[in-house]
Order: sequence, then structure tokens, then C-alpha cells
Amino acid sequence: MSSRAKIIFLLVAAICVVAFIAGRGSHEPLVDLGFRLLNLALFVALIVYLAGGKIAGALRGRSAGIAKEISSLEEAKAQAMRNVKDVERRIASLHEERQSILASYRSQGEALKYEIIGKAEKTAAQIVAQAKASARNEMDKAVGQLRAEISEEIIAAAEELLAERLDAAGHEKLIDKSLTKVVLN
Repeated sequence: MSSRAKIIFLLVAAICVVAFIAGRGSHEPLVDLGFRLLNLALFVALIVYLAGGKIAGALRGRSAGIAKEISSLEEAKAQAMRNVKDVERRIASLHEERQSILASYRSQGEALKYEIIGKAEKTAAQIVAQAKASARNEMDKAVGQLRAEISEEIIAAAEELLAERLDAAGHEKLIDKSLTKVVLN
């Protein structure tokens, strides 16, 4: 039998003896409490002896795991902060880009506005020129008609006047005079 097995056997036997004594009880409460505490101490010593290394290793492993996890979380936090700063920079650049796009659209809009106004003014000038030409043509036509009407009225009035002033002899004399002019020319 190995020394470890002997120690385990002795501890189990001691626990059994102490448990037996504590179970029978004593009339003295302090003695009874003492046996119960001795039983607990032996039981804890047995557990520490048998599983102490494994428990300590597990606790050390858990502690190392927690430390590693904390380190990983700190690194993730730092990365998240860098990402936040990067996003904030991109948001700021988006704001500037939006301002430049708006300025570009405004300038394009202004250029388009002036182009439209220029075309409208040119078209208006053409319409005005056409209207003036049309009015001039209408006026010339009206003046021509008016002249024709006035000349007809003047001729008619002159014929009436001549008819009133000329008698047959005066009429003959006027015809002779006109014929003489025609023949001489």
C-alpha cells in the first residue's frame, strides 16, 4: 500500500470515529461541539488532501481565463473606440462632402437659371422684333390702303370739281392742250 493510500485510510477512519462519537452525543454541549468541529476539520483536510491540487489548478486556470478574457475585452473596447473615432471622422467628412455637393448643385442651378433667363430674353427680343416688323407691315399696308382710298376720293372730287367748272368748250380746250403736250414731247 502506498503512503498516500495509508493517509487516506487513516483520515477516513478518524472521520468515522469522530462521527461516531459526535453521533452518540455527550451531555456536555462544548464537548459535543468540539467533536463536531473535529469531524468537519478532518473532512475538510481529506478533501484538501485529495482534491486540493485540482481545485487550486482549476481556480488558477479560471483566474487566468478571466484575466485573458478581461484583456481580450479591453482590446475589443480599444478597437471599438478606434472604430467610433473612425466613424466620427467619416461622419464629419460626409458633412463636408454634403456641403460641397450642395454648393456644386447650387452653382449648377444658378448657371442653369442664368442660361434659361438668357434664352427667355433672347426669345422675348425676337418676339418683340417680330411684333415690330408685323406692326410695321400692317401700318404700311394700312397707309397704302389709306393712300389708295384718299387718291380715289381726290380723283373723284377733282372730277366733280372739273365737271362743275368746265363746260363743253373748256373741256375741248383742255383736251387740245393735253394733246399738244403729248405731241410735242
